[in-house]
Amino acid sequence: MQPITLFIMATASTLLSLSSHAATDPETPNILILYADDMGYGDLNCQNSDSKIPTVHLDRLASEGMRFTDGHSSSGVCTPSRYALLTGRDHWRKFYGIVNAFGPSVFSPERLTLPEMLQAKGYHTAAIGKWHLGWDWDSYRLPDAEPAIQTTTHKGRKNEVWGPDAFDWSKPIPNGPLAHGFDHYFGDTVINFPPYCWIEDDRVIDVPDVLMDTKRWKPIKEGRWECRPGPMYHDWDPYENIPTTTKHAVEYIQQQADKAAPFFLYFAFPSPHAPIIPNDAFDGSSQAGAYGDFVVETDAACGQILRALEASGQADNTIVVFSADNGAEHYAYERDKQYDHWSSGPFRGLKQDIYEGGHHVPFIIRWPKVVKPGLVSEALVSQIDLMATFAAVTDFTLPEDQAEDSHNLLPLLHGSASSVRPTLVHSTWERTGFGLRSGDWVLINKRTGYARKPKHDWLKRHNYPADDDSPVELYNLAKDIGQRHNLASENPERVQAMQAALKTLQDDGHSASRLKTH
Repeated sequence: MQPITLFIMATASTLLSLSSHAATDPETPNILILYADDMGYGDLNCQNSDSKIPTVHLDRLASEGMRFTDGHSSSGVCTPSRYALLTGRDHWRKFYGIVNAFGPSVFSPERLTLPEMLQAKGYHTAAIGKWHLGWDWDSYRLPDAEPAIQTTTHKGRKNEVWGPDAFDWSKPIPNGPLAHGFDHYFGDTVINFPPYCWIEDDRVIDVPDVLMDTKRWKPIKEGRWECRPGPMYHDWDPYENIPTTTKHAVEYIQQQADKAAPFFLYFAFPSPHAPIIPNDAFDGSSQAGAYGDFVVETDAACGQILRALEASGQADNTIVVFSADNGAEHYAYERDKQYDHWSSGPFRGLKQDIYEGGHHVPFIIRWPKVVKPGLVSEALVSQIDLMATFAAVTDFTLPEDQAEDSHNLLPLLHGSASSVRPTLVHSTWERTGFGLRSGDWVLINKRTGYARKPKHDWLKRHNYPADDDSPVELYNLAKDIGQRHNLASENPERVQAMQAALKTLQDDGHSASRLKTH
């Protein structure tokens, strides 16, 4: 029996009866989440007619379900968005930033996760691909281990690089996916972080025996490797990531076809995040360089997984969600200049930014026989909302201290409502502050929404005015989706009201509509 949270343990007898009901209910849907990494809203052909990237499988998925044009991740970077998706809670209520190499888990023991909730309803749960939510590497490391390399930055911070001899690779790795609700895991944890090897469930498959060395790999095709140093299996090949994880996902779906229990598969791509390494078969498949080709490979992998779902006879009873953890990385500026392809589509900003391009991402839900095909929704939605939505789907009653920022999207999917979420808080780094979306308006409660300012030639090419040095920024997205015209000075009362609303959301500790009366 896998470790589960204290909440699950405290209510085991109740959840056992719920589990039996879900496992025998033929209408209980499977759930498949396909989660891209650093993919911009404008990369998908179905929502950007100017995209230079063919995304035929995701375009088809959109035509078969509901495409949300106002869908968001919790953060403009990786780990926080994943945490928020899997907990239904704004990440900034707990932490900022990413889990670094050999970093600890971001989950508290008492925090109910989406897979734990679904386990309680009789689901078999699996995570395949990128994890990037931490493990307990400190207890896994040998107590007398010494760093293979130790350096000090100019700010006096020590950087320690652990070698392959610093760990007992024969032991299970604690506090990873299996400790937080997943029955099965397969992946490399993070493509550009050590250890560079495959992990199945909580054990290493191929034992790292050298330090990471990019010279052992084929040349990179765009940008930099961006790989942190550390232990690596000598025959490790990052180009095999998508083919290997996709194959594993296909096999998992095939295996579940004959099982009585429904399944939840969280499939997290490493792409098109750096390193940008499309396999040779995809070279030249787009008109947006190697990044575009990497998106095409990601799209093709989605196609393989969806075909496996269809071939196994499970497609009609499976909810499929496609989204991305944040917008495209900074390489998009040069790509725009070279190929005339802007990954953020109509939006300003990229990964890390509070501007729309940092978190306004692709968001598609297909649910045959429930969601009418080809629908486009302009409702404000967030990945945080998936937990409350799946709780409603599976008839799970969320405790008041769990999924406290998650809104149920079922009324949107059923076509019985046009909106379920009145506001959404935007935040990436503590230093970049907060934004608040309310209706058509978005407040950036800092003097800029950039974490990294673009070069002047990009601003000029896209007709952005010079910075007005206002302490805050306010935009009406209904009239100015590209966030070119700061209206803060013209609307001081609206700014004050939105700042007050933001503080209330921060102080209350929750934003979910089911908790508003308490």
